Amino acid sequence: MAKTKIQYVCQVCGYDSPKWMGRCPGCEGWNTFAEEVQTARSEVKARVSASQRVRGTNARPQPLPEVEVGQETRLVSGVGEFDRVMGGGIMYGSLTLIAGDPGIGKSTLMTELGKYLQGRRVLYVTGEESPRQVKLRAQRLGVVSEEFLLYAETNVEEIIAAAQETQPEVLIIDSIQTIFRPDVQSAPGSVSQVRESTSAILQFTKGHGVSTFIVGHVTKDGSIAGPRVLEHMVDTVLYFEGDRHHAYRILRAVKNRFGSTNEIGLFEMRTGGLHEVTNPSEIFLSERTYGASGSTVVCSLEGTRPILVEIQALVTPTSYGTPQRTATGFDNRRLQMLLAVLEKREGLRLSTHDVFVNVAGGVRLDEPAVDLGVIVAVASSFRDIPSDTGTVLIGEVGLGGEIRTVSQLEPRLKEASKLGFKRAVVPKNNLKGLAKPKGLEVNGAERLNQVLDLVL
Repeated sequence: MAKTKIQYVCQVCGYDSPKWMGRCPGCEGWNTFAEEVQTARSEVKARVSASQRVRGTNARPQPLPEVEVGQETRLVSGVGEFDRVMGGGIMYGSLTLIAGDPGIGKSTLMTELGKYLQGRRVLYVTGEESPRQVKLRAQRLGVVSEEFLLYAETNVEEIIAAAQETQPEVLIIDSIQTIFRPDVQSAPGSVSQVRESTSAILQFTKGHGVSTFIVGHVTKDGSIAGPRVLEHMVDTVLYFEGDRHHAYRILRAVKNRFGSTNEIGLFEMRTGGLHEVTNPSEIFLSERTYGASGSTVVCSLEGTRPILVEIQALVTPTSYGTPQRTATGFDNRRLQMLLAVLEKREGLRLSTHDVFVNVAGGVRLDEPAVDLGVIVAVASSFRDIPSDTGTVLIGEVGLGGEIRTVSQLEPRLKEASKLGFKRAVVPKNNLKGLAKPKGLEVNGAERLNQVLDLVL
């Protein structure tokens, strides 16, 4: 009988140690180690042979021209927002991880795949709910397809056996933290169980060409629960973002081997489920306040789609020794840098004022092209002068107060013209060879003071 070996594994990053440690050297997290039993070599060999049986083929090296691709490589759902994020549709034989906060709508989105993929066989494996609970949600969402199969199971071997028997085109596992392998002596949700269960699912997915979705939870800091290797094993990582108290949800791709990693899809949560929003710019600007200081409009490029978003800023005298710098939907460190540029280059004494910046609509902007809108909104609130409501601001701001060029300016200007904006302020170097839309006045600027004099 093989001797078992006990080791302690960090449940956040997967760092292992022969003894328990209070603080993980890998991720520097406290009280993250859990006791796990190391797998013997004989069990590893048995697991490898089992994975070969799961794959179902005797894989041999073959020349590239002899690899069969097939006529249909993607499974199109018909929902534009979802297909765009997936890179044009669901790739056959792909493994996708979708993560998000509890109650954000991950299970709702996965259940609605049964409505999107009419005539396609979908196997929905639920490890957290009973089939009756899933059916009640499916009835509310309007999913009535007989090809939508439910299976309540947490043993990954039983799940693979059921998938081999039913031969679905899409396999959904909700969630990976509840799945376990019986040959791994640790609790479900641990690093070993998540890693080994995902490995077995990956072997089945690639061997049988099934499109698989696994649902994962996120931790308090917003990262995916479980080992970091989980994100490297899958083909696509989707984050389902949004506030549970608001109606809009954003599906964001942070990794995609078959498409762009900057695409987002916008959905609205209603009583009957998720509904795609085809014109997000109009939604984000629908509640805009005109004639108020501290409000500007910027154009951010999310993947291939330009989106117009309102930037709100509030500058008030501070009541504390250290002024507050708070940003919602924008990087707080970049905000501090832009405030330093505004104070140094334009002489605005912001060191005695609290600054609050908010991106309306719950969107998070990471693109440098929105810098100009943030700075103008802060200056507008500081001077209490409303900015031009018919102007959209596009440009990156450097430390010297210069306006730097941005990429793909033409689609941004087309989106602004479509929504009725009359003027756009852009970097002057972007004007070379630029095709300007009709009815939109495009002004180029080199310095920050030129923009403030033009807009305020």
